[in-house]
This record gives sequence, C-alpha cells and structure tokens, in this order.
Amino acid sequence: MIVILEPNIDKNGSAYRTLLDHLSALPNIQIRVHEEIGTQQTLTELYLVGDTLAIATDDIASFPGVERVVRVSREYRVIGRHKDDTRSTHFEYNGVTFSQDHFHVFAGLCAVDTPEHVERMMKALRENGQVCTRMGAYKPRTSPYAFQGHGKNCLPYVFELAGKYGIKVIAMEITHESHLSEIHEALEKTGRPTGVMVQIGTRNTQNFELLKIVGRQQTYPILLKRGFGITLEESLNAAEYLASEGNRKIVFCLRGMKTNLGDPHRNFVDFAHVPVVKRLTRLPVCVDPSHSVGTREVGPDGILELAHAAAQGVVAGANMVLVDFHPAPAKALVDGAQALRLDELPRFLDDMHQVRDFYLKRVKDYSD
Repeated sequence: MIVILEPNIDKNGSAYRTLLDHLSALPNIQIRVHEEIGTQQTLTELYLVGDTLAIATDDIASFPGVERVVRVSREYRVIGRHKDDTRSTHFEYNGVTFSQDHFHVFAGLCAVDTPEHVERMMKALRENGQVCTRMGAYKPRTSPYAFQGHGKNCLPYVFELAGKYGIKVIAMEITHESHLSEIHEALEKTGRPTGVMVQIGTRNTQNFELLKIVGRQQTYPILLKRGFGITLEESLNAAEYLASEGNRKIVFCLRGMKTNLGDPHRNFVDFAHVPVVKRLTRLPVCVDPSHSVGTREVGPDGILELAHAAAQGVVAGANMVLVDFHPAPAKALVDGAQALRLDELPRFLDDMHQVRDFYLKRVKDYSD
C-alpha cells in the first residue's frame, strides 16, 4: 500500500506525526518513506510493507495531510505503476533530470584506456552540447585473461576531465561493493567535478547482495541492465530489490538477450519491451544498441545497423541511449568492433533527436 501525502508536507508538523504514529502502531507493517525533491515542491510517499489486506484505505485517506492511498496490485511494490496510478515520477541528479518524459544520450568509452582518449571523447561531447557520458573503469569479462579495466587508478583523471569539459553525469559500471567507496573517494579528492550513475551490468542483475548494498546508498542513481539470459520479470524484480532498499533513482536498461536467434547480431534486440517496462513501472527506460548489435555493419540503405536498432528503441519511447564511441576504435581495449567514431557523433545525435521528435509527434497524434 502506498500513502501519497500532500506536496510539501511539513515533516515536523502535527499532521505528519499523527499519521506516522498511527501507521507505526499497525501490526506486522513496515513503513518506508520516499521523497522526490523537485525545483518547486517535494513529494512524499509512505510505503506500507507487510500484511496490508486488513487495512482500510478510506481510514488512512481520512487523515489530514493524505492526498490519496493506492493499494498495490502488482508484484513490483515500489517501482510498479499500480491500478489507477497515473502519476509521473522523476529524479534529478547533478542538474540532470531523468523520467519517462525526458531523453538523454550517454555516448562514451565502453572501457577507459588512456587519458588522451578520455579527453578527446569529452571534448567531442562538449562540442556537440552533451553533458552525459559512459566511462568504464571496472569491466567484468568472460575470460579471466581479458582486460578488466583500469579500476580506481583511472578515476581521478576521468573525473577531472569531466569537470573540465562540463560533463555532469558519467555512467560507470561496478562489480563489487568496494567500487562504491573508490568512486566516492576519487570524487571527493578531485572536488566533485562531476557525478556518477552507478551501473549494474547484465552479469550482476541477479547478484542480490550487490543489489541490496547499492540500493541502500542514496548518493548515486543507478543504471540497471536487464539480465541477458533471464526473463523481463526477473530483471524488473532486480530493480525492485534496489528500490526496496531505499534508492528509487533507477534507470532500467534493455541491452539485448543472449540467444542464437539473434545472430548475426551479438544479442537479440529486445527494444520492443520499452513501452512494456514503461507500462509496468514508472522507471525511465534506456536502450543499449552497442551491446545488442555488437558490430559496425551497414545496411543497404547506408545506415548502420546499430543506428537502426537505437532508433527502434527511441521511437518506442526510450528515455536514454547508452552507446559506445571511441576516438580510435581499432585501439580500443574493449568492444572496439562496435564502437562508433567521433566524426560520427554529430550525425548519430541528430538522428536520435529526429526520432525522438517523431515519437513525441506520435504521442500527440494518439492523444488528440
């Protein structure tokens, strides 16, 4: 059950305290408080977890300060879009807003290799008006002998260069809880010139202890990738793990499914699930065409198959595109075969925004 309070409710006021005292006295019920802090108002929601069937919604709704009560009707209690629940939700991080109504492109290096390449990438992003990127410091690999990333050693210069070129949010995968403290320490030592969106990769989607730890921290938003060999329901439950621990600043990323039915692409493109995730949850949805397609092959129309896949996700309503670029793909230490070149960045961005505009037109046409 979700108790939605009136905007900007006073946490020290009698109405809030009276309601909380009443709810705290309910048997076998845990209360989790969630806030969405916007530029004009703060929205507060109380999540009642436990045996809520015996609780009358009308009784709770009658308390001063309560706007409405929503009885949870789906498995995803925190992230779910429940019956009669049409609210939009958003979160803001380091000056960038994420929601099902916003759109961002995170172009960058799948794996950080040299300071020169990082700087060239970020310079190109600034020249093209971008404030977000992806930079892989920690790389889980199938082979134990493959490059695993530079780890904490590259964080200082990545963060300093991000600050130099006005990059506000960096999507960065972690594979262990210690990486959180390493990122935090490096940001503090460099004066917090940028921000990090912590990425949970496809191999760790069911690493439940890692999900709990990442969900408990409130400092960094989370980019969760769908597990490449599990169902959508299982992956959404991974997002619920994060949210149930307290962090609802989550973006859900579709990155393709591991099956030979997707050949010759690297993975079977699953971007038709974009509207499904937006219907089942209130999470912003990202697509990763680089790890779905995995090549630079060009169709007979002259358009990269990777760009076609990205457009499929965006025209379906994706709120974010995570895509590999590299100043010298032949020298990339990870996934160079799928990385786009810097001279292709302007065209790719223009292409994505054209498709986004077309999606918004479709939405308007359907609502008229």
